[in-house]
Amino acid sequence: MSDKHKEWLKQADYDMDTAYAMHSSGRYFYAVFMCHLSIEKALKGLYYKVLDEVPPKTHNLLYLLNKIGKKPEQEFQKFIIKLNTASVATRYPDDLAKIQAAYTEEITQDMITKSKDLLKWIKTQF
Repeated sequence: MSDKHKEWLKQADYDMDTAYAMHSSGRYFYAVFMCHLSIEKALKGLYYKVLDEVPPKTHNLLYLLNKIGKKPEQEFQKFIIKLNTASVATRYPDDLAKIQAAYTEEITQDMITKSKDLLKWIKTQF
């Protein structure tokens, strides 16, 4: 079995650090985007570890979880749905002012905290 999952995890940690940097600089919706990217990469690492195959080129966190066969607790499931939905809006915003208003400092901090907790859970699944 390959160790390629370790590279995915290293990048997931790097992206989580970037989420903090974006939050600190006031780029809140980019912080949320980086949270999604971090969780996506961690799940792709888990995908690689569990299935021993290259993960698909998808951004859908729910799809990855289903393929891996892991089911987190209810609180994490709800957050994953929220983060999955936020991914599209933060990746391709229709209106900059609108998305900036939607992701305040407090909302973004909460999403970072929950993402960090989710990342820890994913790491326990290895």
